[in-house]
Amino acid sequence: MEVRYSYVVIEGNIGAGKTSLASRIADEYNARLVLEQFADNPFLPKFYKEPDKYAFQLELSFLAGRYKQLNEEFGTRDMFKSFTVADYYFMKSLVFAATTLKGDEYNLYRQIFYIIYGQMPKPDIYVYLHQTPGRLLENIGRRGRDYEKHITAEYLQKIQESYFSFFRQNPGARYLIIDVNNIDFVENEEHYRKLTETIFCSQWGEGLNTVIL
Repeated sequence: MEVRYSYVVIEGNIGAGKTSLASRIADEYNARLVLEQFADNPFLPKFYKEPDKYAFQLELSFLAGRYKQLNEEFGTRDMFKSFTVADYYFMKSLVFAATTLKGDEYNLYRQIFYIIYGQMPKPDIYVYLHQTPGRLLENIGRRGRDYEKHITAEYLQKIQESYFSFFRQNPGARYLIIDVNNIDFVENEEHYRKLTETIFCSQWGEGLNTVIL
């Protein structure tokens, strides 16, 4: 299968399967893989326990970490890889900040974000894996990370709404929203093939594109 994109982003809510899909695509197509280094963030476990206390520190640390990582990744070119696939994009910082921050903290954060955002490389296609909060909670439970056990359906719903708000407010990109509630692309080979064909074998225009699998 020929891939016409140079930079592909796989995004979605917590537990949507972003890393699993991006990793398999990278392995199959000899692509450079960029994975978010969230496990190294010391504020994450603290935030899930006391969100109001640690929200601003968490979001600033994520913003700095994502900026640093993406700058390093795209500062060098890998001649032996066909394209780049990532399991997150820089705009994720604003999506989560809109959920966790309020008032003056969010306004300050938003100003900082857009100053940096204008300097970041933009993906050729932005794939969003959509699942319901209930399905996401099942996925989160199966992977068994202690610091995620406090995540609620209400929190996941707010994140989802924040993603869609960003899409609407920033239309100058190619977004592909794929409803994957009815497939298991991690364990089912046929479902995985169907998903990758949807991403790579169709012509998607600028703006919002939606598909139900």
